[in-house]
Amino acid sequence: MRVLITGAKGQLGGALQRCAPSEAVITAIDVAECDLTDAAALRDVLRRTAPNLILNAAAYTAVDKAESDEATAQAINADAVAVMADAMAATGGKLVHVSTDYVFDGTAASPYSPDAARNPQSVYGRTKAAGEDHVRDSDILVRTAWVYEAGGANFVRTMIRLMKEREELGVVADQIGSPTWASGLARTIWGLVAKDASGTFHHSDAGVASWYDFAVAVAEEAHALGMIPRIPVIRPLTTADYPTPARRPAFSLLDSRATRAALGDEPVHWRTNLRLMLEEEVQLG
Repeated sequence: MRVLITGAKGQLGGALQRCAPSEAVITAIDVAECDLTDAAALRDVLRRTAPNLILNAAAYTAVDKAESDEATAQAINADAVAVMADAMAATGGKLVHVSTDYVFDGTAASPYSPDAARNPQSVYGRTKAAGEDHVRDSDILVRTAWVYEAGGANFVRTMIRLMKEREELGVVADQIGSPTWASGLARTIWGLVAKDASGTFHHSDAGVASWYDFAVAVAEEAHALGMIPRIPVIRPLTTADYPTPARRPAFSLLDSRATRAALGDEPVHWRTNLRLMLEEEVQLG
């Protein structure tokens, strides 16, 4: 099985490489190997590597910057997906494309199912939804949210850095979802590939949290591991207290029950995975 992984240096791209099955012959690319805004360069990479399977973990994820850089976000989040899907259609291969909770508007009162109506409220969300539209029925679309990984650029590591520097900080408490450990997401993706699945799936860790809840848990777990000298005062903020260029969904909990049923496994609570990630972070030094 010849596998091309995009976004190789990102959190999910790295996790996909670490979790790869032994039979997978991996080619992993990032922007240094191929700028996904260059469709011709991407087609050349696809021609040279001739993958049976593409795991597209690359994305333009600078949510606020995308509001003033829509062309680049569109090229990476949508146009490049079209090139990959066309390549797999021509060779009979499969595309696994990773998308986001931002394709939803955040007005729901219960977790979003894979077939829920999309209504993105930001450039990032719109370009990711446009990318989804290029995924074929025979491919795999996986939506996720709030991704973090040891050693990556993410909310958890940002909080730990701030908690070392400050005695008090504020975190938004009126945006609700569930964190996702990239290692668990990677295992789900490889599991779906092994099952020869197709269609749309959701994956996030079990449980519900606001960013404030997540930050409090990071403080408690990091302090227990000796990563921060004290637990700071954490004040809940509203979205209005912390305005940003891009509108974020107030509620973006994903219903992952169908994914767990397809794989025959049980969901893991986000706090359990947070603890595992922080233990890895300690090992990394």
